Amino acid sequence: MRVHYPRTPHLPWSPGAAADDVRAGDLSALAGAEVVVTEKLDGENTTLYRDGLHARSLDSAHHPSRAWVKGLQSRIAPRVPDGWRICGENLFARHSIPYTDLESWFYGFSVWTGGTDGGDLDRDHCLDWDDTVRFLRRLGVPVPRVLWRGRYDERALRALRLDLDRQEGYVVRTVRGFSRAEFGERVAKWVRPRHVRTDTHWMHAAVVENGLAPGSALWAVRSGALPEPAALAAALGIPELSCSPDELAEVSARLDELGRGGDARLAGVLATALRTARRQSLAPLLAGPLGLPLARRVADLVGLHPALQHPYPDEERRAGLVRLSAAADLGVLHAVAATAAPGRAEREQVAWSALYAEDAGLLAEAPLARLRAELRTALAGLDRDAADRCWAQAREAYALGRIATAEEAVAATWRWRDGRFPRLVHLCGPSGSGKSSFASGLTGVTARISLDDLRAARGSRADQRDNADVLREGLARLDAALAAAPAPGPGESTGDPAGSTGATAVWDATSLNRQQRSHVHAVAQRRDALVTQVVLVVGEEELLRRNAVRPHPVPDQVLTAQLHRFGPPYPGQAHRTWYVGPGGTVEDTAGTLDEQED
Repeated sequence: MRVHYPRTPHLPWSPGAAADDVRAGDLSALAGAEVVVTEKLDGENTTLYRDGLHARSLDSAHHPSRAWVKGLQSRIAPRVPDGWRICGENLFARHSIPYTDLESWFYGFSVWTGGTDGGDLDRDHCLDWDDTVRFLRRLGVPVPRVLWRGRYDERALRALRLDLDRQEGYVVRTVRGFSRAEFGERVAKWVRPRHVRTDTHWMHAAVVENGLAPGSALWAVRSGALPEPAALAAALGIPELSCSPDELAEVSARLDELGRGGDARLAGVLATALRTARRQSLAPLLAGPLGLPLARRVADLVGLHPALQHPYPDEERRAGLVRLSAAADLGVLHAVAATAAPGRAEREQVAWSALYAEDAGLLAEAPLARLRAELRTALAGLDRDAADRCWAQAREAYALGRIATAEEAVAATWRWRDGRFPRLVHLCGPSGSGKSSFASGLTGVTARISLDDLRAARGSRADQRDNADVLREGLARLDAALAAAPAPGPGESTGDPAGSTGATAVWDATSLNRQQRSHVHAVAQRRDALVTQVVLVVGEEELLRRNAVRPHPVPDQVLTAQLHRFGPPYPGQAHRTWYVGPGGTVEDTAGTLDEQED
């Protein structure tokens, strides 16, 4: 059954309302509600289903402007549940506003989960906004730009200023989902005056394509399109990709067979295309076009995939794969490793690993999602540090085959639920990446061990001759701090990057590689401390700029050597990991119990 998209009522102050338009006379349902305001795009209202699509009219005839969106529907259809529908804007053809930098020719703005089997308005439900964004991103469909979000405030909405030559208006809806029966109370729009400013209706004129931005190539890959190397390179802002179209086609086929779409598909394609790049430089390089979370995942795939091409003891393989699943999507990782394998022997090793992973149920996108969700429910009310520690211990117990259910995980982690353990925040990054600045913003710190400060106390922070003694002194101080650290009081926690309280020790040093980090982690393990690895992700150009203006700069050649030696930790090598961008704030996390599964 096909369903009309409801007519959206105009806000009382919308100047573009015509005589026959629906007007919102009562906004009381919005009062006190959290709302999101998105840009209203000038296209053709279009609804996509698993088995077809239509424009606003259910019997939409063929039009050249609808050919591209039909191709999109065919690509994403296998990942659209039966009975669901995606409502959005087909922007292929120019209407009254000429767009030049679209991320895609289709933007989704709502997802509906029922009502196609009889038209029950109360059963037909619109997802809440955050779930809508997540679901559409997994399909490879962008959403309109968010202009404002907060508690409904008419003054704030009236104060919004738009470029009326480039923007049609805005739509306000409740963040919370609603039934179709409630649509007229939960959604409203503002449209610019004299919206239609052309003499000929767009459907009766020659089709003029709207322009796409370079980043549209990324959304095309997310949605299932065949990657184009030149377009991807332009989207990433790099000269070229060192891979062939055949390799990108192969990894795409492997990912499609696994049912991967959205960011998972894009990560696999980019990791294949960039597999010869230095992993430590990829995250800062890609953070601009991709955002830090996805950039970090691509970099980790690049660093980890060669491991699957080499022999591994079968008796340890399941535990190793479970641990590896904390760092990467194993399905995507095997697809990259198989495509990038240099020879037959390496491909056989990847295939053998994939068989083990499939047998263990680890090739799904989030194989531990159910365990995480059930444990999250069971531990509701625990402070964040205790919950994250329990989740880390549960992951390891699951890897070793000691537990299989959330009930068993709760029983296995009882000793950490009261939060009576010390905390270690372990900073990791080259000189000038912002470690000390980040540490200064942490609250509840009982001890900060800085190797630079220990060198300065001996005479010069630049003197590297006594490094072994400095390290021993630092580790001794860390051991004493963790042994003496008081347990946090009720409600206290260091698990909130925004600055909650709780006893913690901070290790402030470059910690460039796993060997250097292992000395610190050995002390933390001996004292049963929760280890939070903090990785500072800053590009080389920015580091050199910062170093030039630091009070205590290191020689450029030293900084360059640090960058070449830097091997950022992978998720799972500490209980949890925070990734800090150039702005000094946490932009990504791994290993926390409250993470949303993408």
